[in-house]
Amino acid sequence: MAGHNKWSKVKRAKAVTDSRRGKVFSRLSRDITLAAKAGGGDPDGNARLRTLLFKAREANMPADNVDRAIKKGTGELPGVVFEEITYEGYGPGGVAFVVKVTTDNKTRSAQEVRSAFSKFGGNLAQSGAVAFQFLHAGQFLIAKDQTTEDKLMEIALEAGADDVLTSDEGFEVRCDIHQFDKVTHALEDAGIKTESAEISYIPTSTIPVTDIAAAKTLVKLHDLLEELDDVQAVFSNEEMDDAVSAAAHE
Repeated sequence: MAGHNKWSKVKRAKAVTDSRRGKVFSRLSRDITLAAKAGGGDPDGNARLRTLLFKAREANMPADNVDRAIKKGTGELPGVVFEEITYEGYGPGGVAFVVKVTTDNKTRSAQEVRSAFSKFGGNLAQSGAVAFQFLHAGQFLIAKDQTTEDKLMEIALEAGADDVLTSDEGFEVRCDIHQFDKVTHALEDAGIKTESAEISYIPTSTIPVTDIAAAKTLVKLHDLLEELDDVQAVFSNEEMDDAVSAAAHE
């Protein structure tokens, strides 16, 4: 069910409205800058950057924005210094959250994230208090029209993936974070397009949410966190069926 929630989130993200497109570009720019800083500005030798450039094309991000983000990462253009921080917390009903942030001001980010949790009856937790409930791993979601299970297993496992899972929505490939670039390369070389490819926090156990009011509160907390400028990604371990999820997003 957690995988199902992930697919649902990806589908909602693909339906992003124009009003939020600037936020998407901002997140991609920061990620591209960090990827270029860590691995260089050549996508042929930087799998993480190559994956982000693909996401940027899918989001119709202007080429000038992409070029500036890369050059800020390589030092060819001046730019602010970003750092990556992971916050852990609990939402209503004891749902565990991991929030990935990229920021130039840690104090501002901490205040904004803490305020979001407090607004909806949650709280920030100490480092390590929540993360143990998640598997920190590379995660790829692939639609079934892209490949067959046997072919995907052969390609992914040979590239160092740990597991290939099949569901009604499609395939999910998991790998150690250190194998992420290698698996990314292998999928690209095989011409297999991913719906999502990221270093993720995958819940190892989930908390069922059946009450629609509680589900709506969790969705509002997700939305508020994801609207914060510094927040790059939000992971949580609630489990909702289709009916509850649909009602919560009305």
